[in-house]
Amino acid sequence: MHTPDARELADLELLLNGAFAPLTGFMGHDDAHSVVERGTLLDGTPWPAPITIDLPDDASGDVTLLDPEGAPLAVLTVGTGQVRALGRIEHGPFARLRRTPAEVRKELDGRPALVVTMRGPLDSVEEIKETARELGAVVVLMPLAYGEAGPGIVRAALSAAGKLDAMVVAVPLAPREDQEIDLELREHVAEAYGATEHLAGPAPITLPGPPHRRGLVVFFTGLSGSGKSTIARGLRDSLLELGGRTVTYLDGDVVRHLLSKGLTFSREDRDLNIRRIGFVAAEVARHGGLAICAPIAPYASTREEVREMAESVGADFLLVHVSTPLEECERRDRKGLYARARAGEIPSFTGISDPYEEPDDADLVIDTTGVSIESAVTRVLDALRSGGWIR
Repeated sequence: MHTPDARELADLELLLNGAFAPLTGFMGHDDAHSVVERGTLLDGTPWPAPITIDLPDDASGDVTLLDPEGAPLAVLTVGTGQVRALGRIEHGPFARLRRTPAEVRKELDGRPALVVTMRGPLDSVEEIKETARELGAVVVLMPLAYGEAGPGIVRAALSAAGKLDAMVVAVPLAPREDQEIDLELREHVAEAYGATEHLAGPAPITLPGPPHRRGLVVFFTGLSGSGKSTIARGLRDSLLELGGRTVTYLDGDVVRHLLSKGLTFSREDRDLNIRRIGFVAAEVARHGGLAICAPIAPYASTREEVREMAESVGADFLLVHVSTPLEECERRDRKGLYARARAGEIPSFTGISDPYEEPDDADLVIDTTGVSIESAVTRVLDALRSGGWIR
């Protein structure tokens, strides 16, 4: 079993409902390479963008694809990339507007259709109205409802639909970085839905806003005893004194006792613990809050996952490496953990019997050896001020 990421889930839906015809599955390496190099599949069929999925290295045979809640969506055959639906895909907001190309073509009943694909609100409806009149065409507004901005684009389409007497069909087409490729893919999907003429609505205008209004995750990482939790608590207190930001503090020990109770200290469970912290922090930041996290987080790949969680919801991410050396951490050892780990009483202890992967992408590095907590907190506050996150 495997859970695809958000883009792969969106592509899966369009593969299953026929919007990506003639594709009936994810592309293999040769087809994807051919698309990138020549703009066609291996058989010469024009196609604008690779439609691929990343599977675990040990995947073989038939793999069941799950949604984020664990519900089975489809079976993928490794090797061919073919997908077979296991049931109708459930949707979130505006589910009633997610229709298949076959359903829309049946309603059009052979009438010409002007399909307007939308990644943002329309500038004006007059041009669309005049073009549809000249073509004698039905207007189909197609909000490309992908990601956090999706519901807003659908609302914009519904607002314009009344002025155009238009049909609204929401399609989860994930954007492509190359605008020309994105446009070609939009045209292909529009044609699958019955377009005799395609009009690409304006690209969305993204205004991230000033940093002090954006969500932020301040993520401390370091060995046990490095001082990261103490600095994190000091940062929280200072921010509360300053005011102006909603602050949530997620201490590693507290989270493990509550949110991650029952997890072991195996690598798998440690990663799961960090992902849970990252998820909560990203949800805080999604709504403009400032989340402070202070786990050990020994593995680089998991820290990168948390960064991606934050950035995927439009938030900023600041990685603080509390780089206090192992010798100093052991010297402090108020809980006696290092002594127990040296005696073999605690297996897989970070820094002793389990590795700590020092970050090479830290935004701030602090060694607390001989440094007061107040000074360390001030360094973090200075970084937040210079970045514009606090004023």
